[in-house]
Amino acid sequence: MSIEPRNLTAQLHHRAAGNPPSTLPESAISNCFPGLEFDFRNLWRRVFQGIEIHESSGVVVAVEPGQAVVQAGFFLIAVAGEPTFLGLRGPNATEEDAELSGIAWLEWSNSLAEVLASSAGKPVPCEFFDPQAQTTVTLELPIRPIFEQSAETGEAMPLVAEELATPGELTQSLCSPWQNDYRECGCYYWAASRPDYVNVEPTARGASIGNNWMARSRDPKVYEPDTADNPRQLSYEDLFRNWQGLLRFIVEGRDHD
Repeated sequence: MSIEPRNLTAQLHHRAAGNPPSTLPESAISNCFPGLEFDFRNLWRRVFQGIEIHESSGVVVAVEPGQAVVQAGFFLIAVAGEPTFLGLRGPNATEEDAELSGIAWLEWSNSLAEVLASSAGKPVPCEFFDPQAQTTVTLELPIRPIFEQSAETGEAMPLVAEELATPGELTQSLCSPWQNDYRECGCYYWAASRPDYVNVEPTARGASIGNNWMARSRDPKVYEPDTADNPRQLSYEDLFRNWQGLLRFIVEGRDHD
């Protein structure tokens, strides 16, 4: 007797004979950042019919012909009333202001799960922000199903819909060369294991001062978030050419020869 997976969940967790464990989605390092096997973010590029979008920042990168309401450069800020970002408050780099405001873009795998479950194949209201006009516009766009539909039964199959990702697209934007992601990626990703905030010292007000590990100089002692175009930090080119000569060892949280 053998067990044959019948429903979609069982089929997605089934590993065919001869396939390595890395062929299963559950082996991905994260459901947002690119991993060593595939970049799940590419699944969301064309999930809304009529536009192409970059999920990690919510920005529209392309629109289909005839789409005049939304333009490239707009930001998707809500889908069916569900926000695609949340506000942040935290310590500031300066002593004068202890708090700052910011935003964090949510992982669509989580924030849009209910919308996908209830509205796949249907139009949903999408709210966009126009950064030039500083206004918002709302447009109903059909949300594409994640899975291919069987031509015989109409049921979902354990295959990514080709309208969302054509063959080869899920393996685009991977870690090649590795310095790209090592330079900029953090959060729940493999590069997050590298040092970030080093030479940290507490201040009288309970905050702290220190250095970004990627800073070219340790003076002044101030933390700046990783930014690829910051001349005070190591660039991609620097790491391509001489990463072993520029990156410092950190022992007990501090620079070491």
